[in-house]
Amino acid sequence: MRTKTKQAIAAITATAAIAMSTGAVAGEPGQWIFRVGAHDVAPKSRNHDVVNVDAGKTLTFNLTRIFNEHWGVEILAALPFEHDVNLNGGGKVADVKHLPPTVSLQYHFAREARVRPYVGAGLNATIFFSEHTTGALAGTELKLDTSFGAAAQAGIDVDLSAHWFLNADARWMDIDTDATLNGASLGAVQIDPLAIGVTIGRRF
Repeated sequence: MRTKTKQAIAAITATAAIAMSTGAVAGEPGQWIFRVGAHDVAPKSRNHDVVNVDAGKTLTFNLTRIFNEHWGVEILAALPFEHDVNLNGGGKVADVKHLPPTVSLQYHFAREARVRPYVGAGLNATIFFSEHTTGALAGTELKLDTSFGAAAQAGIDVDLSAHWFLNADARWMDIDTDATLNGASLGAVQIDPLAIGVTIGRRF
């Protein structure tokens, strides 16, 4: 496991412990938040010397447990994203699917207000599968390793009724995957995407 991933896990764990401890002292009742919608994942440009990974979008879900007035922990899940892989300056040579489970510690600025901004930081695991080659790479075997890295987010909830609300958020994820072609290393693909999403949510 990379050093920066270990540091991210340590920081998140320490902050979560503080938040949970604060919630216990405050005696605030717990609350659950569920959101469902769609996110567009746009990898950074020039993510590899030879190839680049295109954007992809799909249905996403997240569940947040609120501990007190400000702190909560969110779990993000999604249906598989699908991305095209293209040669730099050339055509498509592969497509790949991935799942991005992410756990984040969130800070909510105004949990009882009608408009509620929040920020978060956490750990992402990106699981790649169904790598399929085509074009210039047809007939070869492409493999992308699972990536572990930090994640950050900023979002806002806007009430529609007493329990329902509309949400918009932006997320950045540190996704670096080691790629191999027919068992030979292609080096790291630094995807590091920005994900923009709109969801509908409910508070319980």
